[in-house]
Amino acid sequence: MRIGIDFDNTIVRYDHVFAAEARTRGLIDQDFLGTKTEIRDHIRTLSDGETKWQRLQGRVYGALMADAELIDGVGDFLTEGRKRNFDIFIVSHKTQFGHHDPDRVDLRQQAKTWMEVHGFFDPSGYGLDPGNVFFAPTRAEKVARIEALGCTHFIDDLVEVFAEPDFPDEVRRALFHPADNPPEGSFEVFRTWQDITDDFLGASR
Repeated sequence: MRIGIDFDNTIVRYDHVFAAEARTRGLIDQDFLGTKTEIRDHIRTLSDGETKWQRLQGRVYGALMADAELIDGVGDFLTEGRKRNFDIFIVSHKTQFGHHDPDRVDLRQQAKTWMEVHGFFDPSGYGLDPGNVFFAPTRAEKVARIEALGCTHFIDDLVEVFAEPDFPDEVRRALFHPADNPPEGSFEVFRTWQDITDDFLGASR
């Protein structure tokens, strides 16, 4: 098995970081409760909302990256995959710098530093090869990388990735979607990483 995994909102959770920073900027009310997606949808309804959202994204994925959390179950999946000597890759659609970020924080380096802190590359941790982490400036280039790596499986939180016209037909598509009302399409939906671990690795136990 050659398993590719998206990074933002698939491996790492930002909901609480987005909420805190959006409140600080006055983009949501102090009592607003919602996920990153719900915060995004709300901000986009504001005047010049898309620009405000992109600025917020740049701040969260950059200077505030250290506040993000590993999503429950990812660590167990990486540990089990390593035991079975599966090839695991992280393939992320991430520009080097955030849109409208005056500080020009390197988003890719911030992501790598976060992974280092959380033991992704530590032989006594998850033992992921740093050379197996890839960033693509566009979604199309992300899909091209997935194909070039020969992934047999890919896990992502965005339906749009699987809907790309050049997404390889032979790759098993796993949508990580913990929220209610999962979308339908040419992919399998998993609400938790435990479900992914049981499905992907269960046959090998």
